[in-house]
Parts: sequence; structure tokens; C-alpha cells
Amino acid sequence: MSEKLNIGFIGAGKMASALAGGFVRKEQISPDQLMASDPYAASRDDFASFTCGKTTEHNHEVASFADIVFLAVKPDRYVEALQSIHAYWRESQCLISIVAGVSTEQLAFYLPAGGRVIRVMPNTPAMVESSASALCLGEFATDEDRKQSLALMSAVGTADVVTEKMMDAVTGLSGSGPAYVYQFIEALSDGAVAAGLSRDLATKLAAQTVLGGARMVQETGLHPGILKDMVASPGGTTIEGLHALEKGALRATVMDAVRSAASKSRKLGRRSGPAKLPPLP
Repeated sequence: MSEKLNIGFIGAGKMASALAGGFVRKEQISPDQLMASDPYAASRDDFASFTCGKTTEHNHEVASFADIVFLAVKPDRYVEALQSIHAYWRESQCLISIVAGVSTEQLAFYLPAGGRVIRVMPNTPAMVESSASALCLGEFATDEDRKQSLALMSAVGTADVVTEKMMDAVTGLSGSGPAYVYQFIEALSDGAVAAGLSRDLATKLAAQTVLGGARMVQETGLHPGILKDMVASPGGTTIEGLHALEKGALRATVMDAVRSAASKSRKLGRRSGPAKLPPLP
């Protein structure tokens, strides 16, 4: 970071710990610049153990401490969380929300007028500094806010700026995608066990195969279809396996999974829209 900024987290769950831990390990911040709030002692203890940052039960203490506040709560808790810090919010602060499905407009509704908001969708591989994140800027977010949020999120993986209308699709792809990959790795392992491998070796080979395939896509820049054809020799074993995947509609099923998760994200946003009443003072 170009300047010494305090970072706060409202919500000290696994994703908050993963992000904060990555920021510290990549020296974006030091532990003394970090504080998280959470009503659950176990979550606070885990956060402190993972990051060496300070913790508290009280959201307003984070708001008073931090220059950048990450909102890391469940969608049904974001209104309560923002109302609890409304009176403590400063014009100089920026809110970065990782709450699924909640728009920058909805978030800004519960901050003082002109509140600066950035919405981010990271994913759980942030725990191993391999997150795929996308972010969008709220109406009053500044270019400096954009630079700072990109620097922070790039510390735990990749980060790209998108328009807000793309955020539900991002949620369905990279936000939920690790679970699809884990299920695919498990299925690969199951198949190998059925063919005679031990479970430990099958899972090791399956995970490394997925990792290697992903790196080939990233580092060669070739289309996945071209890389697939490079493996599938005429009349060979791979094309037989690909035929089985096509019969099982793998591609259509994965496409449906991404679209279903994106649709759910849109529904979460509609369900948690701003109330008719103004925010609490």
C-alpha cells in the first residue's frame, strides 16, 4: 500500500481471515493495522490466530479504527451491520463489501450520504493466495479507492474490475466455482479408486492434474479446446473418456451450475433490498 492505512473487517469468518492473512503475508499491511469484529468468540479467536490482528465484539470499534472497512457478513445481516456503524462513519473511509448479491446502491443506502463503496467477489482460494476476484465501484468511489482495493485483492490472487451488472455472473463462476472444482476432483479420485488406485494417490493425482491443467490455460494463452485436442490422440484413451463426459452432459451441467448460482445471487440482492425507512442515525 502506498500509505499506512488501517484495515477493518466486520465479520471475522473464514473469508475475512483468508483475506486479512493474505494482506499481512504480502506486507500490504502489518498486524497492528488490522482489526475485526464478530459476535462469536470462536471466530474472533480464529481470526486473531491466523492474522495476529486485533478483534472485538463491537462493529463500531472497527469503524472508528479503520480507514478501509471490509463488510464480510451474510446477506441477511448486512443491514444490521451497517446500521451499527452509521454514526461512526467518516467521509474519508471506504467500504469494501464481499456480501453476495448486495449492490453498491443498497450498501450506500445505509451509510451517510456520499458514502464510498466498492463491491468485491473473492473466492475461498484466497486462503492459499490464489483467489480469483472481481470488483466494481459504487457511485462515489474514487480512483484511489479503486487502486487500493486492487492492490489488496491482488495480494491474495488475481483481481479485475467489472461493471456491476457482471457481478452476479462473477458470483456464479469464481465465487461458487471452487466447489464445482472440488466436486470434479473428488469424482476424478473416485474413478481412479474404482480403477484400482489407492484413495490417497488418486486424490493427489487428481488435484495435481487440475492444477496443471489450469496453469496450462493461464500460461500458454491457448483456448481450452485446443489444449484438450492436444491430449486427445486419435483412437486413444482420452477421446474415450471425453466421449463418456459428453454422454453425461458435463459441459451443459457445468454451464447450468454457473447460471443457477448467478440467478441465486440476483435473488439474494432483490430479497435484501433497501427498506422504505431511512437508515438509523
